Amino acid sequence: MFATRFAPSPTGRLHRGHAFSALTAWMAARAAGGRFVLRIEDIDPTRCRPEFEVGILEDLDWLGLDWETPVRRQSDQLADYAAVVEALAARGLLYRCFRTRKEILDAIGDAPHGPIEAARPGPHPAEEEVRLSAEGRAFAWRLSLDRARETLGGEAWDGLSFFEEGQGPNGETGRIRARPETAGDVVLARKDAGTAYHLAVTHDDALQGISHVIRGQDLFEATHVQRLIQALMGWPEPVYRHHRLLTGPDGRRYAKRDRSVTLAELRESGMTAEALKAELGF
Repeated sequence: MFATRFAPSPTGRLHRGHAFSALTAWMAARAAGGRFVLRIEDIDPTRCRPEFEVGILEDLDWLGLDWETPVRRQSDQLADYAAVVEALAARGLLYRCFRTRKEILDAIGDAPHGPIEAARPGPHPAEEEVRLSAEGRAFAWRLSLDRARETLGGEAWDGLSFFEEGQGPNGETGRIRARPETAGDVVLARKDAGTAYHLAVTHDDALQGISHVIRGQDLFEATHVQRLIQALMGWPEPVYRHHRLLTGPDGRRYAKRDRSVTLAELRESGMTAEALKAELGF
C-alpha cells in the first residue's frame, strides 16, 4: 500500500514551508488511496519541547489534515534504535569516535579532504581507545564506509541506488546511483540522544511501512547514506519524491532559524486555512 509521512521536529512552530511539505505528502496519500503517517522526530533533547509538539498537532489540524494514530514519538523508542546500533556494532560496521567536532575540524585543516559532514576520521588506535574509554570520555558511534563496502561487496556497493520521482536540487530524477561516500563516516548514535537522525529515520520508515518518502530538496543528499543503511539492515527501499523548497519574498527558503512567520501567527492575523492553501497552490 502507498504510505508516506510528515516527520517534523518539535524545535519550533511550523511555518509556510512546513505547511507546503505536509500538504504535499497528505494530498499524495489521498490521491493514491494510501496511508498518511505523522511522526514526531524529537531525538534532540536540547531543542525539542513539548509545547512545540502540541503546536504541530494544532497547526496540522487547522490545515484540515488527518493522520494515523497513535503518533510515533522517537524519544519514546530509544530502545529500538539502541538495538540497531548493537546489531551494527556486532557486525563490525561501527566504530567508537571520541573526537570532538573541533578536533575533527583541526584534523581536516591539517589534511584537507572535504567538509566536516563528510569526515572519515576512522577508528582510534586500540591503545588510545582503551585509554579514552577508561577515562570515561563520551563517544559517538560512526558508520565505517570501509567496512560497509566490504560487507556489501564491490558489486552491490557500486549498484546501490534509489529511485527519485521528484527532483533533486540540480534536477536529479529517475534511478540515481547512491554515493554514501559524500556523507563520510556518519554518526549513527550520539552521546546525548542514543541515536542520530539517519539511523532513526531509516528505522522508522521501514517499521512503519513507508513506501514513498516525500520531503523537501534540502534532504535530497541525505538519501545517499540512508540507502546504504537500508541495504546493510535489509530494510525495504522506498521511492523518493523530493519537492521544491518554498521561499519568501526575499528569495530565501522559510526556516525556523530565520524566525519565519509561523502558522500560529497567520491564524492570529485572521488568515484562514483555505486562504493559506490557495496561496501555496493547493
